[in-house]
Amino acid sequence: MPKGSEELTEARTQEIISACEELYKTMNFKDITLKEIGSVTSFTRTSIYNYFRTKEEIFLALLQREYQMWNERLRQIWTVHRTMTAVEFADALARSLEERATLLKILAMNHYDMEENSRMERLVEFKKAYGGSLAEVRNGLDQFFPEMTDQDKQDFIFSFFPFMFGIYPYTVVSDKQREAMQQANVEYVYMSIYEITFAEVKKLLGA
Repeated sequence: MPKGSEELTEARTQEIISACEELYKTMNFKDITLKEIGSVTSFTRTSIYNYFRTKEEIFLALLQREYQMWNERLRQIWTVHRTMTAVEFADALARSLEERATLLKILAMNHYDMEENSRMERLVEFKKAYGGSLAEVRNGLDQFFPEMTDQDKQDFIFSFFPFMFGIYPYTVVSDKQREAMQQANVEYVYMSIYEITFAEVKKLLGA
């Protein structure tokens, strides 16, 4: 880790993560390199190695930040509501993920390679953020659905979180993908992030 204040280190770390996020809006994961990321930061490309060893570590840090932002949003939602129906809960959860398209896009990637090419300390920090999301969703279930058993809540979590990995591929499609579906005569109903999540959460809650 480079010398300097913790504030400077954190600022540069976030700058690298944000640069990666910006590139990811228009480029594929495989085409993004440390050189590309370095070209849109305020310091030299080689300086990135003082903070991250691989591009996979940067993407993992971006995913960690996305989970942390989602966790904060969920805490805000749980705080402002004293009660919620199943439909209201589904609506709130769907809207919270609608705001986190980058989170869902990265979830659609190969996590195994991303995690294997990251140092243990980076992976542990990421897992803390991921664990925080599991806890926040459980907190919402505890708060608004006390009639659910522990097994019911566990079943919800182990159904919903794997479901999240498929949200982006099923809701964000390119013109090429649409054309291929048409030529293959495959009937497909295109849904938004909100629509597909809202429907799934209602189903899991039996609403």
